[in-house]
Amino acid sequence: MLLLISISNKLYFKYIGIFQKVLIFIYKLRKIAVTRNFRTKKLTMKNSTTLFMLCMILAGAMVIQACKDDDEETNTPAPQEFVANSTTFQDFENWSLDAVNAGPSPSLGSGHAGNDSTVTRNVYFKNGQDRVNGTYPIGTIIAKRSTNPAGTVDEIVGMAKRGNGFNTAAGNWEWFMLNVNGTIAVDSTGTELRGGANFMGGSCNGCHASASANDFTFSK
Repeated sequence: MLLLISISNKLYFKYIGIFQKVLIFIYKLRKIAVTRNFRTKKLTMKNSTTLFMLCMILAGAMVIQACKDDDEETNTPAPQEFVANSTTFQDFENWSLDAVNAGPSPSLGSGHAGNDSTVTRNVYFKNGQDRVNGTYPIGTIIAKRSTNPAGTVDEIVGMAKRGNGFNTAAGNWEWFMLNVNGTIAVDSTGTELRGGANFMGGSCNGCHASASANDFTFSK
């Protein structure tokens, strides 16, 4: 509802602006017409009426074009698939820090040092993205960094809402292992550490299944 009101207000002020410009244009043309009539006596009432009608046709054309532009803006389809690349998670620590979890985490078990009492886990959401009608939109990006004071734990993982039927068992999320600079980590063969249902032996899907009510996220 708020979105519809916002769009309506936007259209209202846009059309008001168009009509103001048209009226000013008509006023200037009429003024020129009157001046010309005074000087040359050649511009008749018929000429003036024709000029006015042409101006109204121009105004109508401007409104039709504005409506067409608005339709194109408001009907832009949502993306069907988001495929992350090597720059997607860069600067993740400058994103919105939406959760800070310290100590053991029963939901993690042994994953992500979940049993380590000294670990702190910072969870970042790009643009502070929230769920929309219960699910995160395609293109949502989340990164989590787990560290401890001893320096024995420094793990960075990510997840991106890929969509397009990718990993439907876990809400179309794709899982990632990341480097400190946010690039996607690779294995000894140079293959990026990313995937869906079978990534890390299915452990990512298995763990996040317990958070299915929150669109497979634990933090918010």
